[in-house]
Formats: sequence, structure tokens, C-alpha cells
Amino acid sequence: MTHPASSTPAGPPAGTTRRVDLDVTGMTCASCVGRVERKLGKLEGVTASVNLPLEQATVTAPAGVSDEELVAAVEKAGYGATVRRPAPPAGHAGHAGHAHTSEHGEEHAADHDGVDHHDHMAHGPSEDMLKPRLIGAAVLTVPLVLISMVPALQFPHWGWVAFALAAPVALWAAWPFHSAAFRAARHGSSTMDTLVSLGVLVSFSFSAVELILAPDMTAHVGGTMAEMAHHSLYFEAAAVITTFLLLGRWLEARAKREAGAALRALLDLGAAQATLYDPETHDERTVPAESLAPGDVVLIRPGEKVPTDAEVLEGTSAVDASLLTGESVPVEVGPGDALTGATLNTSGRLVARATRVGSDTTLAQMGRLVSEAQTGKARVARLADRISAVFVPIVLGIAVLTFAVWMLVTGDLPSALRAGVAVLVIACPCALGLATPVGLLAGTGRAAQLGILIRGPEVLEDSRTVDTIVLDKTGTVTEGRMALADVLVLDPAFVAETGASRSAFVDETAPDQAADVLLTLAAAVERGSEHPIARAIVAGAEERGLTVPGVADFASTAGGGVSGLVALPHDDGALGSGAHGAAGPDPVRVAVGRGSVLETALDGGILAEHRAAFEAAEQAGATAVWVAVGGRVAGVLSVRDTVKDTSADAIARLRQMGLRPLLVTGDNAAVAAQVAEAVGIPAADVVSGVRPEDKVDVVTRLQSEGAVVAMVGDGVNDAPALAAADMGIAMGSGTDVAREAAQITVMGDDLHQVVQALDLSRRTLGIIRMNLFWAFLYNVLGIPVAALGLLNPMIAGGAMAASSVLVVLNSLRLTRYAR
Repeated sequence: MTHPASSTPAGPPAGTTRRVDLDVTGMTCASCVGRVERKLGKLEGVTASVNLPLEQATVTAPAGVSDEELVAAVEKAGYGATVRRPAPPAGHAGHAGHAHTSEHGEEHAADHDGVDHHDHMAHGPSEDMLKPRLIGAAVLTVPLVLISMVPALQFPHWGWVAFALAAPVALWAAWPFHSAAFRAARHGSSTMDTLVSLGVLVSFSFSAVELILAPDMTAHVGGTMAEMAHHSLYFEAAAVITTFLLLGRWLEARAKREAGAALRALLDLGAAQATLYDPETHDERTVPAESLAPGDVVLIRPGEKVPTDAEVLEGTSAVDASLLTGESVPVEVGPGDALTGATLNTSGRLVARATRVGSDTTLAQMGRLVSEAQTGKARVARLADRISAVFVPIVLGIAVLTFAVWMLVTGDLPSALRAGVAVLVIACPCALGLATPVGLLAGTGRAAQLGILIRGPEVLEDSRTVDTIVLDKTGTVTEGRMALADVLVLDPAFVAETGASRSAFVDETAPDQAADVLLTLAAAVERGSEHPIARAIVAGAEERGLTVPGVADFASTAGGGVSGLVALPHDDGALGSGAHGAAGPDPVRVAVGRGSVLETALDGGILAEHRAAFEAAEQAGATAVWVAVGGRVAGVLSVRDTVKDTSADAIARLRQMGLRPLLVTGDNAAVAAQVAEAVGIPAADVVSGVRPEDKVDVVTRLQSEGAVVAMVGDGVNDAPALAAADMGIAMGSGTDVAREAAQITVMGDDLHQVVQALDLSRRTLGIIRMNLFWAFLYNVLGIPVAALGLLNPMIAGGAMAASSVLVVLNSLRLTRYAR
């Protein structure tokens, strides 16, 4: 057999491993999952995780194992497989949106976001395939049950009519079960369909043989209900079992489709079209959004979706990002601000440059994260996998043993047959197989709708054990948008020494020449930094109308500060000696910061009165930084941040969940204490003056004390601590580096989303555990009851169908979370 979709790529060097995603067809229960995983695992160096509702296998294989070998292994297990291909990059032939066809004739379409949108949320036969069989079975089963179970409705030779009604149900309507059982038997295995198929065929075949051998057995009517309960025809049992199970499969398929709707809705958010714009000619041209390339300039009118991740070049507007972040308040954007694809431009006209397209966009990355989380397995699910691997053979053995014991003890063939068939039908590993993945589908899908990305099922289990949560202050508890509060000049003599003239860089109406010069010098070096304090200083200089010059020999130290050479302009606006041949002041070394950068820049120590002024600024609740000019302290700049309105309530909810919140910040103790008091964190749980590398030390110290730590942060300097924590939670308004280091990402910047992330993770794991408990309990109780002859096969069929449906419906409760 050839596999056109499975050609071996130019693989990585020998000795490395690669990930391969396989679409697997024909699986119907947990034992199918176990069989596929075992077959793949027999290949040297190969590990596989198979997801039943997604019908997908995530395989880690050595470079020397080809795709064909992986597909062949799945086919040897009795199932179909094709290799899932990622969408080609933008601009290439066969770009995303092109459909490719598998050997099974299934078209898999990848949309413009680079994520495969093939709907494989339901295992086994599809809704459309099941529906006509279910309707046909129901129409025939109702009269069959009535004439078989109600003596008053019987007529001479009714058994032959029952035979005619039952045959299409047992043979045609139940064909999905028979075909799956046959495929498994061909490969020497058994599945849940084996149990169903045997139960239906044994009931129907035994009844047919009895009727043929004694064609007049139903020639007389008028028996009582008690007598009818022990007749030897079980046509109605075969039909009712089939109908119940088809109904269960159909309801299950519909419910799982709803569970997966959140992911499909997320993937469908992207804009279909984009308006290419030429800033020089002002020409506009509408193109498919998937055809955009990085650097393309697009026009986004009010009411239109942002077609891809981009940076604003012109215009201001409010952008509604609620579909991605879960936050309803639009965000104001202007030149230089970043836009996320699929968000909605609500008011102004924007011109933007595409920065990331196709599979690199935030939306596509969100889709991949959610899909990968749904594909994985929680550790708690491994027990179900191990049991399911041996479940069906054990049940077959119990059914045969039940039949044999009943025959030996009673000699009553109908009773023995009824008990054996009931055991076959009641035992359902399907609920075990659905317990974890459907819970993940519903939980992670709802999380995505709320702007929360959960990396994998193991994160859900980790969320249960977390007892301490470390909160970075800036951008997490506070707004992260600091504003310049004060400019304190400590040594005005530096102005004359720099040769600065106020008229050269500031409006003559501006007050206090020394303060303006100090702020100008500080803003010049801070312009090269992305730190919130740096942005506040630069914004403060611009608000005062100061002309901020360039900087040379720029240097930055994380947590320490920045430095560089700055030359203030002449009165004629020229820097240095470059204009009209006039000699100007030499560039001066300027350092702004609190730590090592300042110490290096100073020729001497810091005077006691200067240190007292610095401490007074901090005691007032501001964050203060030194400004050194020409090797000595020139002044102090103070900035302030504001606490987010929702932080106090969110931290109170974290406490209600049994968590101990700690506040960690690089700010001074006074600022940290004020923020902690505002949000309800005790002074004992505040760690201030922390450098970025020290945040890791805080996390590891807590872990050494026995705490299970979650870290919440949003910046590059938080990434090491996020990675070191037992659980890293990144605020989506932060950097890509922080999000990559985290296990959970909240796309907004509200601490309430962190609470939701932890709460929803815990609830999802709770639902999964509840599903597994009831699935185990169902089988533990049901099989002995059936073996004792206390369970009619028809009731067993209904109970088996109900078990799977209830597991799915229980999981769907997660889709109503926070609504």
C-alpha cells in the first residue's frame, strides 16, 4: 500500500528526535488507544500519546524512523493513519488554505492562520453516519419491543414478524460495531465494539436458530407477562442494545463537537481579507489575509479586523481584543504600538506594518497551544490506559465463565445466555477512554475563550498542588505604566560644566533650567531601555517639551541601570562641534539607575545629604533613581506606578483558594510596602529590592522550604523565575520570552485572569477525576450484577450508552464556566 501523504521528509541528523502528528481513524474506545500506543512503542526509540476524541497520535520518533514506518505500525494494529502536515509558509505554492487529501479520502484544510482546521473532535462514526442508522433502528425497535413484551399485542406467529423487524437493526444499524470488531479481530485484538457486536449477534443468532428449529413456538398467544419474561427469543434485546448504543454514540458525538467548538471558534477568528496600502501613492488593494508577508503595509478601517500581527505606523484608535484576551475594555493604540491579528478596530483609521504572518501570528500560536494541550494526557489518565489495555479480554473471559457457570448450575440455556450477553454489553471501556480527553477539550477550549492558554494536561495536576503564588509587582499587580513624579537637582553646578544652554533644547517658557537639563540628560540614556521607569522618564521629558538628544556608547545592566555619552545641543541646535564650525561642549558620561551601573559611573561616594534626599523620595512612596553626570551625583528622578483596580479583589480570591500570595519587586521597601498594603498582602510576604536574578533565588528558597510555587510575571527579567517555578504564569501583555517560559499564559493584563486560570485548571482536573471515578465504579458494580443474572441485556445496553454520554455531559459543564 502506498501512502502519498506520508513521504519521508529530509529529516534531522541521526541521533536527534522529531515530533510527528498522525491522524488515526477507526478507534472507538480506550483499548484502541492502548493498542495503537503499544504498536508504535514497539518501534525502537518511539513514544506515542494517542487522543481518542481528537483521533490524533502525537509521536516522538528518532530521525532514523520514517513516517512510513509509523503509519505501517498503526495499520498493523488495525487502524488507518495519515501524517498531518503543517501549513506551508506564506507566499509558497500550496499555501495555507490548500486542501490535501489523505488515502482515506478525507480532505484536511489548513486555514490562513497556519493551523489545521480539520474537524476530528468525534471518534468513531460521524454524526451524519450514525443518524440514519439510529432513526431506522428506533423506528423498527419500538414495534418490536411492544409485540415481544406486551402479550395483549401479540398475534399468531408474531415471532417471525419480530425476526423481520430485528434483522435490519442487528445487521445493518449495528454494522459500525460489527465492522470495527471485525477489523480488530483481523489483527488479533479486541475492543469495546467486540463486546457490543458479540452481544448483538449472539442474541439475534440464538433467537433466529430457536425460531427456525421450532417455527410454531409463537403460533399460540395469550401467555402472561411472567411467562413471556422467560421466552427463548431475544430479538428485542438485540434491537434495544443496538438502538441504545447508537443513541449514545450520536449524543456523544454531538456533545464532543460542542466541547471542541471553543477551539474551532478560536481558529476561525482571523480576518479573511486585508487591504494592502501604499503610503506614497495611497493606493489600496484588497488581498486574502493569508497572502500577507512581513513588512507589508495594511490599512485597517473602523469596524474591520486586524488581519495579522502588526505595528501601527499612522493613526490612533481603540482596539477591541476581547475575543483573544477575554477583557471587554478596548485598548487605545497609536504609532509604534503593537496590534494582534483578529482583534477589532473600533474607531479610528490605522495604517500598520505586518510583523508576523501565517503560522507565526499570536492567533496561530494560541491555536497550537490549545490543540497541543488537548492532545496530551494527564498523569491520572495513565491508570485508565493500563486498565483498558487488558479490559476487553478480561470481560470476554468473564462472559464465557458466566455462561459456563450458569449452564452447570441451572442447566437453563436461555438464562445462561441472558447473563453472558448482559456481561458483554454492560462492560464499556469507552467511558474510561473519554473521561480525560473530553474533559480537556471542554476545559482548555473554555480557557481559550477567556484568553487563558494552558500548555498541557500536566499543568492541571500541578495547579492542584500549588500553595504559594509569587507576584511580580510592575505590570502584574500595578498598571506598569509609571509616570514621572519629581525631578530633584542635588548639584546644580553640573549644568555649567556641561555647557548646556536652555534655549538650545527647551522652550524659553519652561521653568527651572537645571531640572530640565538633568531630565534631558537622563531621558537621552533611558531612551535605549524598555524598562517601565525608562519609558516614564522619556515620556516626562517629552511632556515638558524637551528635545532629547542621541546617545553614544550606550550600556545597560538588568536591574542596575543605563549609561552613555550625551552631548547637549548648542543654541543653534547643533550637537558637539558639527555646526558652523563652532566648538561645543564635549559629550558627558551620564548614568541613571540604582545599582552597579551607578557605582561604576561615580568617581567618589554619595554624600550623606544626597542619600537622605533619595531616601525621603522613596519614603514618600515613589520609585527613585540616581542620575550621575560626569562622574558625580547630579540629582534624583522619582516615578510612580498605580495599583490596578482589580488587584486587591483578585488577591483576596487567591487567598480564598488556599494560596499564599507574595509580592516581589525590584522597587524599594517603602514603595513595595505601600502597594502590598493596598492589595492586602502582609508586610512579611513582601520581598523588595530584588534584582532579576534574585527572583529565581526567591522561588528556589520557597521551594526548599517545601512550598509548591507558582510565579506570575510579564517581562524578560521574569522569564528565569517563571521557568524555575513549579508553575509559571505569564501575563499576555508582557514579552514573548516570558510567555515561552510559562506553563499558563493569560492574554490580558488583569490579575483576575490568573485567578480564573488556576480555578479553571483545578475544576478541569476535578471533572476528569470525577469522570474516571464514575467510569471505574460503573464497571466495578455493573459486571458482577450482570454475571449474577440480575441485569436484563436491554437495560445493560442502555446503561452502557448512558455511561459514555454522562461522562461527556459532565465535561460540558466546563463550557459554562464564568458565563
